[in-house]
Amino acid sequence: MKVTIEDISFSYGSSELLKNINIELCKGQLVSIIGPNGAGKSTLLKCIATILKPKNGSIFIDSKNISEYEKIELAKIQGYVPQNYYSSFRINVTDAVMLGRRPYIKWKAKEEDLKIVNSSIEYLGLQSMCHRELDSLSGGERQKVMIARALAQEPHIMLLDEPTSALDLKYSLEVMELLKKLAKKENKLIIVVMHNLEMSARYSDKLILMKEGKVHSSGDPKEVVTIKNLEEVYGVHCKIEEDSFGFKITPVKTIES
Repeated sequence: MKVTIEDISFSYGSSELLKNINIELCKGQLVSIIGPNGAGKSTLLKCIATILKPKNGSIFIDSKNISEYEKIELAKIQGYVPQNYYSSFRINVTDAVMLGRRPYIKWKAKEEDLKIVNSSIEYLGLQSMCHRELDSLSGGERQKVMIARALAQEPHIMLLDEPTSALDLKYSLEVMELLKKLAKKENKLIIVVMHNLEMSARYSDKLILMKEGKVHSSGDPKEVVTIKNLEEVYGVHCKIEEDSFGFKITPVKTIES
């Protein structure tokens, strides 16, 4: 399965947030969209998720324009995990994950739906809390539930908006290890918006570095995480060291404009 983005632009009123974006992504990859605040990262992700509609250009999934998919059909292909999730009603973990089966359920859940939900809960290691209410969980636990819900959709593509932003070190590592596993062992296309450059460079097969609504650089982390790129995009001079765990990025000083 392949996602092709051709010349998309997006505006809020007179403010142009995306400008002629061209990207091609394939299954089996973990792709991180990185860049400073306001670069257009989440806007791009929401365009792929059809939450936002591009002003110009097209997005294709396997050569079919994303606008031509029925909503239920698209929900079986891609799952979206927002940065923050708040429920307006009380719901336990099992029922929250079951919401991922909505594209498949006509009247009531079947045995197959329950099996897939239980499998998703087990995959995320959530068995011990399946009867707990969602609002009683920590941020890291709740994030894993939302990933389990998206996984229960059985999507080929998973879109996650800053999945580690509110998590401590342990949960951040767990989530990124899980996403890497889903990309490689389950052959899914995982697209995430990230702020943590070291974490994204360590786990990603491809980085998309954005600046002011445009793709500044994309490719292998070694090609994207360079002193020159970080200076041009973030306005900061950094020291970059590489070891077996990835990159160590130390901000040294800001660059005067």
